[in-house]
Amino acid sequence: MPQERPHRNRPRRPSVALEEEKAWIAFYRRMGEPSIAAELIQHLEADPDLKRAHPALYLRCKQTLRRNKERQARAQRIGQFVRLFLRVVVANPLWALRRALHAGRDIAVECLPETDGEPAARRVKRLSGKSEFASERKGFASQSGATGTALPAQANGDGKSQESKTA
Repeated sequence: MPQERPHRNRPRRPSVALEEEKAWIAFYRRMGEPSIAAELIQHLEADPDLKRAHPALYLRCKQTLRRNKERQARAQRIGQFVRLFLRVVVANPLWALRRALHAGRDIAVECLPETDGEPAARRVKRLSGKSEFASERKGFASQSGATGTALPAQANGDGKSQESKTA
């Protein structure tokens, strides 16, 4: 013979009061979430009877919102510190280095020796110092002096023509 289970007198549908109680229990469990806590406070403040019936729920929701506000303020302070730290440690040295290199570039360009503008003038200067070309240059200078044409450059390489020195 199978064991018979005792028959309990339970209503098939739970009463509304029982469901309401379950809903309030769920609110107590989930009131740690700031969005739900804000909605509960709004609902409890709209109905003073509910607020009197559930004062612990109201106070814990207020506490949840206060903790959330403190957490956000702390996160903002940490974010400000991180931004300041990165600005001081990373951005400012890079900015100073860029500024120094910009000024250093101008100084370096000014410190470079001036280059002779004409490569032919450098070659003439170098070759005119050799004895075999010096005699040819003197001969050329005497010919160009008779015709009135100017030499390309002096043997010393100063870039002024013969005609400008003789005039």
